[in-house]
Amino acid sequence: MAFDGITIANIVHDLNNTILGGRLYKIAEPENDELLLTIKANSGQYRLVLSANASLPLAYMTKDNKPSPQLAPNFVMFLRKHINNGRIISITQPAFERIIDIEIEHLDELGDLCRKHLITEFMGKHSNIIFCDDNNKIIDSIKHISLLVSSVREVLPGREYFIPDTQHKYDPFSITEEEFINNVLSKPLPLSKAVYTSITGFSPLMANELIYRASLSEKNNTQELSDMEKLHLYRNFSEMMNDISEKKFTPVIAFKDSMPAEFTSLELSMYEKDDAYTIKSCDTVSSMLFDYYATKEVMSRIKQKSADLRKITNTLLERNYKKYDLQTKQLKDTEKRDKYKVYGELLTTYGYELKGGEKKLTCENYYTGKEITIPLDETKSAVDNAKKYFDKYAKLKRTFEALNIQIAETKEEIEHLESISNSLDIARQDSDLTAIKRELSDCGYIKKHHEKNKGSKNTGKSKPLHYISSDGFDMFVGKNNYQNDELTFKIATGNDWWFHAKASAGSHVIVKAEGKELPDRTFEEAARLAAHYSKACEQGKAEIDYIQKKHIKKPNGSKPGFVVYYTNYSMTISTDITGIQEVTE
Repeated sequence: MAFDGITIANIVHDLNNTILGGRLYKIAEPENDELLLTIKANSGQYRLVLSANASLPLAYMTKDNKPSPQLAPNFVMFLRKHINNGRIISITQPAFERIIDIEIEHLDELGDLCRKHLITEFMGKHSNIIFCDDNNKIIDSIKHISLLVSSVREVLPGREYFIPDTQHKYDPFSITEEEFINNVLSKPLPLSKAVYTSITGFSPLMANELIYRASLSEKNNTQELSDMEKLHLYRNFSEMMNDISEKKFTPVIAFKDSMPAEFTSLELSMYEKDDAYTIKSCDTVSSMLFDYYATKEVMSRIKQKSADLRKITNTLLERNYKKYDLQTKQLKDTEKRDKYKVYGELLTTYGYELKGGEKKLTCENYYTGKEITIPLDETKSAVDNAKKYFDKYAKLKRTFEALNIQIAETKEEIEHLESISNSLDIARQDSDLTAIKRELSDCGYIKKHHEKNKGSKNTGKSKPLHYISSDGFDMFVGKNNYQNDELTFKIATGNDWWFHAKASAGSHVIVKAEGKELPDRTFEEAARLAAHYSKACEQGKAEIDYIQKKHIKKPNGSKPGFVVYYTNYSMTISTDITGIQEVTE
């Protein structure tokens, strides 16, 4: 993640286009170290979140209001006294630092026009929101920092406000070609580290992106570069800074294995050829930040809540994998059963030649026409030896038949558990986990627990994922086996199309045809969904079976989500679903 100077430049640009000239209508502190400013501007009402939280410092616009404590904190009361109904006259980013300075014009108690600064510093554990007058004197701050806490700077009422220059970095807008080449690229460091430790506002991510654009490697050492490579890197740096100067921002989120991995406000070309990553473009930097952190929070929370179910499922899977291997090995041992049957039959035919006490019988195998030697128990007669081999044959035959049934059952069990595991991978909500837990319970994998409080069950019904194809067709994706059954046998009609990853656990995907012929592009998009929401997702590509719903059957007594079909079409498709529109309610 990169809440760096570039992202903040994008935020400042958006704020200048929305709330500049607006008036502060409400000031609240819904969370510790977080302000929610409600601003009335000519274009409408906006809410700005400023967070100085040590673990998650952020600034973004939001439509949502947050409940505030009944008793407002002192800092909020102070801000309300001074700048409530004040007008925002400038929003700046000093020296490309991770700082937003909001200048507010207001009337003091005597009716004189005054200016104040609400400065938010996004610097990890050193993050703060500082309220200053027009002479850079600190009036108050959301966090008070004394010299006992920091030897670099005091943040206390009455002290002078300044930006501590502890790292002595270059301003990216004023650095010259000579300074970039002779100073930044002279440090005996890996190329990426040399850039982000020398230039203000650059994160490791954007340093790597810059290096990629220059066709260099982040692992290169600065001392390995030729003069031409250094010059080429500087020119790419200049182009990047020109884009920022001209406000050519493109907020994007990079997803890795369906999890949000990075975000930035410039194009991420370094991941274009990496199949592990998918890039999602966002309309605004605020929506990018909201989507990133909201998705990450949801995914982390769901992953945490599903940990017990995952453990149960994985334990059952491991147990069944071992059982399957053992059964397969035992089945291989039954392959010699027919040999014992032949021994018994040959002894019955040629046993009259034996006089007793022989250890073997050599005779012609009339099935093959070749000579065969049969081991004998010298203490037994030919008839008893024949009986012994027939008994062995009968036992192995019974074992063979039983094992075939058991192996089929174990394989079915594995496939079912793998489908549950896949459902856990794509779960997004508590209701999804509730449905999976119910399936585990209904199938006897876990004990049923009856809720004492009936109201606790009211978590909402888990619904399938809904997408719209580029050609306007509705596409639905089951998030668990109950949904798969419902989609295939209740929602889908005979001429609708059904998609599923071949020989892999995955979701049922239904395309509502509405009596129309599907375009090729819709077939491909539905197949990509089926590939993405399957265990084959990590492979980058997957083979997909597709067929009209009327050809899909569900055997009586089969597990949830299990279906059979005997004729189908197939295609191999990418698991990337970038560009397919999801419908969110």
